[in-house]
Amino acid sequence: MVNLSSKLSNTRKKFSLFGKSALSRSLDDSIWQEIEETLISADLGVRPSLQIVESLKEKAKGENITTLDELTEILKNQLKATLSGFELSLDLDGSPAVWLLVGTNGVGKTTTIGKLAHRSQSGQNTVVLAAGDTFRAAASEQLEFWAQQAEVHIVKGAEGADPSSVIFDATEYAHARGIPLVIADTAGRLHTKKNLMEELSKIQRVAGKGPGTVNEILLVIDSTTGQNGLVQASQFAEAVDVTGIILTKLDGSSRGGIIFAIQEQLGIPIKLVGIGEGIEDLVPFDVGSFVDALFETKQ
Repeated sequence: MVNLSSKLSNTRKKFSLFGKSALSRSLDDSIWQEIEETLISADLGVRPSLQIVESLKEKAKGENITTLDELTEILKNQLKATLSGFELSLDLDGSPAVWLLVGTNGVGKTTTIGKLAHRSQSGQNTVVLAAGDTFRAAASEQLEFWAQQAEVHIVKGAEGADPSSVIFDATEYAHARGIPLVIADTAGRLHTKKNLMEELSKIQRVAGKGPGTVNEILLVIDSTTGQNGLVQASQFAEAVDVTGIILTKLDGSSRGGIIFAIQEQLGIPIKLVGIGEGIEDLVPFDVGSFVDALFETKQ
């Protein structure tokens, strides 16, 4: 990932236990407790953290490992294994393909759509944005700004219009012009509100009734919310077929470990991460680079 190490400085502080000055420490009871506390404080979750520590103890005993230095590589490999085995590509099949972005207000969803459109624009006239958040004041204007930045089309409806109809119209618009991808904004669903989640399910159904194929439903989560993000992911996954997570604000979070909790507990892959405010600062999630960056030390 581009310049990931510098972007993860806040999360990396949680892993300072594994700094160079400490690697010669022996594996006594106190160090095991510190490893456990390190993983929990980085928001891996209590249960996954305990499981990882128990696994490390078994491997340390079986392989006669006695120092933190020797254990660190095993921990890194175990964390990489936890995050591996998922399909991370984005599906572009369809005429057009339709990607729905969902998530609560304030997570950076509309901004993420603009960055995603920029990433996905493979030439002129290849992306249409659908302004499906018709209830939040100025939502369509904000999306229009990003459409201009990314140099893509946008389809909007009247304020308060049925979001499903706006997204349906966008698929018709794209199909008629041979544009292969529609990226649709949706209202910031409060995951505790049953009626709003049911409406989101309706959007998924209607969006797939026209020429478009809904093949990605991407849940945008603010990484600074930590374990609350896991609750959001669980609730959204009950309402719609979430295919992947986009984790935003990773550069400003000390809770990057939520990535492990989401993928291990829910089986939903992190497909993209936001590492800054610029239009280029949305990058594909790379397991190896992410884990290595957590343990990188600056001496």
